[in-house]
Amino acid sequence: MYYLYNFLAVMLLIFFVLPYFIWRYFREKGFPRRFRQSMGFIRDDEIAAVAHQNCIWIHGASVGEIVATSPLVKEIRKAMPDAKILVSAVTTGGYNMAHQIIPEADAIIYFPLDMPFVSESFVKRIMPRIFMPVETELWPNFLRAIKRRRIPVMMVNGRISDKSVKSYRYLYGILDDMMGSVTRFCMQSSIDAEYIEHLGAEKRRIYITGNTKFDQTYAEVTPEDLKTYKEELGLYDDYPVIVAGSTHPTEEEKLFEAFTEVQKEFPRARLLIAPRKPGRTHEITRLAERFGLTVGLRSVLRDEKGQRPRYPVILIDTIGELGRIYAVGDVVFVGGSLINHGGHNVLEPAAHAKPIIVGPSMSNFKDSFSLLSKVGACVQIRDTKELTAMFLTILRDDALRKKMGDASIQVIRENRGAAVRTIGYLKELLRLTATESMVNTHYKISTRNINDEVSPRMRPGDAVTQYLIQLSHGEDNNVLDWLVLSLLRVLSVLYEVGVRLKLSCYNHHLLPTTKLDCCVISIGNITVGGTGKTPTAQKVALMIRDMGYRVVILNRGYRSHWQEKIGVVSDGKKIYMTAYEAGDEAFLMAKQLPGIPVVIGKERAITGQYAVDKFKAEVIILDDGYQHWQLHRDLDVVLVDTLNMFGNGSILPRGTLREPLKNLSRADLFLLTKCDQSSPISRATLCDQLHRYKPNAPIVESIHNPCAFIEIADWYKNDGSKALPLEALKGQEVMVFSAIGNPSSFEQTMAGEGLQIAEAIRYPDHHDYGMVEMQYIMERAISKRVTALVTTGKDAVKIPTEFIYLHREVPLYVLDMEIQITSGEEAFVKTITTAIEKENKRQ
Repeated sequence: MYYLYNFLAVMLLIFFVLPYFIWRYFREKGFPRRFRQSMGFIRDDEIAAVAHQNCIWIHGASVGEIVATSPLVKEIRKAMPDAKILVSAVTTGGYNMAHQIIPEADAIIYFPLDMPFVSESFVKRIMPRIFMPVETELWPNFLRAIKRRRIPVMMVNGRISDKSVKSYRYLYGILDDMMGSVTRFCMQSSIDAEYIEHLGAEKRRIYITGNTKFDQTYAEVTPEDLKTYKEELGLYDDYPVIVAGSTHPTEEEKLFEAFTEVQKEFPRARLLIAPRKPGRTHEITRLAERFGLTVGLRSVLRDEKGQRPRYPVILIDTIGELGRIYAVGDVVFVGGSLINHGGHNVLEPAAHAKPIIVGPSMSNFKDSFSLLSKVGACVQIRDTKELTAMFLTILRDDALRKKMGDASIQVIRENRGAAVRTIGYLKELLRLTATESMVNTHYKISTRNINDEVSPRMRPGDAVTQYLIQLSHGEDNNVLDWLVLSLLRVLSVLYEVGVRLKLSCYNHHLLPTTKLDCCVISIGNITVGGTGKTPTAQKVALMIRDMGYRVVILNRGYRSHWQEKIGVVSDGKKIYMTAYEAGDEAFLMAKQLPGIPVVIGKERAITGQYAVDKFKAEVIILDDGYQHWQLHRDLDVVLVDTLNMFGNGSILPRGTLREPLKNLSRADLFLLTKCDQSSPISRATLCDQLHRYKPNAPIVESIHNPCAFIEIADWYKNDGSKALPLEALKGQEVMVFSAIGNPSSFEQTMAGEGLQIAEAIRYPDHHDYGMVEMQYIMERAISKRVTALVTTGKDAVKIPTEFIYLHREVPLYVLDMEIQITSGEEAFVKTITTAIEKENKRQ
């Protein structure tokens, strides 16, 4: 559905938006800035105060949303005085209004067009701490870019109209993703809360905070301000003054008809009209002349000196003043309600204690209209005749006019506090989304690739892999990158079709599945990259061995140089292969699991049968076996990295998913990894998502628990007697290097333990180190004057033996780590035990 949406968006951009923007570019003052920023060409100095400053980004489309933003910004500044605040708007009116009423903002910009390349660029350059769309400002591509970077989204002052509910249904296939991108929905009313839930938002994420427009202060008018406005508009002793705000075509004609009737009884009556779109000045002026009415322009009257001429009709052709000009009126009509539009904001005139008249269409502001109409502050009419009668009724009766005005201001006073409530939820969300490990990320990261002189042994495919990973994470995207991404999207569709077809063949027994005479437990995931499968397989193997069962681990032997169908890395007593022959993962398990055989081979049915025949295996563990459908499994354990749950949500090669997310329904147990480095709220969101795919599957949480630092020569000899405690390097400058699926997690662990990382060198996953590379790393460490070099066990097995036993100026340590279950251990053990016992009974 995203493909169709983006195709239509591009067509709209080329044939409608760009021509319209270009036309306005040469005709409208200030529009070049909007054009440039909306297209993604924003200057560094325009966002310098907020870019990569953990800013709070609040976005409102137009004037109305910016008005709702103002109280929020003021409360944020009170609660978090040091926070950086970015405000964005779509329209010129909203942008100008933001500059007028939100001086507290550190930067104000135009919001980007919802194109993938534009949204990605904007988000990457700013990297806010949180994104807060006002009312219904949800844009698919922008939310997708935000979600990829794990930035929380909190809708504020949320409002959903009947029209919006119907419109969003056309986004089938995208809507669920959009709703899932929003962490919290702070809605104006219970009606809006019901609507957003109907659209797919989870009930536990929805909060009713009220309407922040009740809290607005920018429209307050002092007696001195009121006097100035009347002088500038040429309003002296005239009565009555009717203000018609946010009017639409056809409504002005009905207003003029009603006004001419009012003039018969009140000859000095004045009518102020503020059209929704200021560009309609000439149209409305010509229409007024047909009724014999002369029109004065606010922009002209304001600049005149001395006593202003008296015009029966004054057109408010300026932007951002309506909220204050309501103060001069004796009665107010709010437009967009005599046509099928849904009305406009009735709270602005209510804040000035004015009697309010609206038409029959108020669906967009049903909640605030309901509050005002219940107390008699706002009355609804159906047509011109009723509008005329209501004008005259209110203007004739001073007591009625005062009663309606008092009721209006009372509603405002009773419903204030939405901004304070919203900021309370914001502070809580920021606390929940902060990771438990506060990590220093200001260290240098060096990514080694195929072009490096010190990397002569790196495979050409590594450079391609690195490039595709960068693309999948939205890094350094240019025009060429987007062309490649388009091709990858097509290939992803073909890949997904192939996966579905192959799985269907196994499900319908068109392809054979082998059942072994033992219990088979798969440890796998649904994404490529490091989730912790190998250490988890080790933990499970040790646990089952301690239960008294004969257990064997089957590993594919990724990046091994063993050519036979079966390769015995270890029989549990002796290791028969090197890391080069077996592959790093299989060799590491063989080294760290004495008493447990490790066998490699691409066809697990063959290696599995060998394990049963040769080692009398009672339990077989498939390391990375979730997609190995040739072999029947008695238990599927699926690991999910809480730091990078499902990548960018796309299938290979566009993303990192090995198969569609709905295939998580095959899982029997979910194990969340690296939970200490993720936020509670992100884990709760993940759990909800997993339960949608497999409601009854237990969800267990774990961490990669660092135990000690072991000098590499001692580590190779399995000698932990000289291991350094974690505290030994706390506060010391170190250099780290790795060639694993998720190097940032390893680095974060180091920083979380208090080590000061001077530089982190990253190689592609499963990279084989050479002597030249190790000498380069050592020279870098010496030049940095670090206390130590630190790497992982998976990397240690690939370091040349001759380097391990060389004299080194800087010590090289291996971080000894283990998987530790932090939540759900009982369910974890019970699920595995039940699967083994069930298979034993079958036999």
